[in-house]
Amino acid sequence: MNFRTEIKLERLPVDRQIDYKKQLFLIGSCFSDNVGKLLKNFGFSAINNPFGTLYNPFSICQNLDRLLQNIPFDDEDLIFSNGLWHSMSHHSFFSSEDKELCLQNINKQFSIAQDSLLNADFLFITFGSAWVFRWKESGEVVANCHKIPSKEFIREKLSVECIVKRVEHTIQLLRQKNPTIKIVFSVSPIRHLGDGLHENQLSKSTLLLAVDELCKQQNTTYFPSYEMILDDLRDYRFFSDDMSHPSSFAVDYIWQKFSDCFFSEPTKQLLLRVEKLRKSLDHRPLNPNYKEYEKFLLALETEKEYLIKQGIVI
Repeated sequence: MNFRTEIKLERLPVDRQIDYKKQLFLIGSCFSDNVGKLLKNFGFSAINNPFGTLYNPFSICQNLDRLLQNIPFDDEDLIFSNGLWHSMSHHSFFSSEDKELCLQNINKQFSIAQDSLLNADFLFITFGSAWVFRWKESGEVVANCHKIPSKEFIREKLSVECIVKRVEHTIQLLRQKNPTIKIVFSVSPIRHLGDGLHENQLSKSTLLLAVDELCKQQNTTYFPSYEMILDDLRDYRFFSDDMSHPSSFAVDYIWQKFSDCFFSEPTKQLLLRVEKLRKSLDHRPLNPNYKEYEKFLLALETEKEYLIKQGIVI
């Protein structure tokens, strides 16, 4: 008997497959962080969440638009609250007691991200929540409230139509700058328990409907990370202690499905070689002066040079 409804994914057509020559750009919710870290660990050229973790479609699009229009951040984009300087477009990772340092770190990542996006072969966008906070002072949707009192914001849920219209604008702008880029959407399986269970379901349903419409209209791809956790694995043992984020086992499972979907067999074989090389590089010998260890190091250097020629970032 089969006690699971396992998701079966076919490998994508050749023109939508990822190899080590491709440039990748990931932005959005924690799922982007998880997959982005794995891609970088396995030697892919990937930029991952240059604004920090972003959850709602509007903040994601606002930051992508800013990269595409080359609008760096300046003093007027920073606010001072709770002893720190913050950007309402960034995760608190960028916040600092030093205003100049805050702005410097933000624009350093901005410059790197802009070049990467304009040259990227793939853009992965992960939506986390349809609930947004609109700052009363500016009327803008913010990426992070930075623990500013809730009375300063208006909380609202984006509609499917509103999300689709906003994202379509960004896609059009993106394809003017980078016509060949492939766009892949996903909805984060991470549950926003602070919104309440019912409100979280409404939010995820809104995102799923919006992404479905975007895939129909904009020739984009959908990767079902949400369904893998909620419908395929479907058990609390696949969540971390907070009962919201996927466990490391669940992340590995999604990575395996991701690999089967996006990687060709030659790419998967290279990935195994990268994994083996990284483990070997971490090896600590009992006797560094042993002749066999010198041969081991020479073999590692030869393998490293070969992989670098394949476009792998070691």
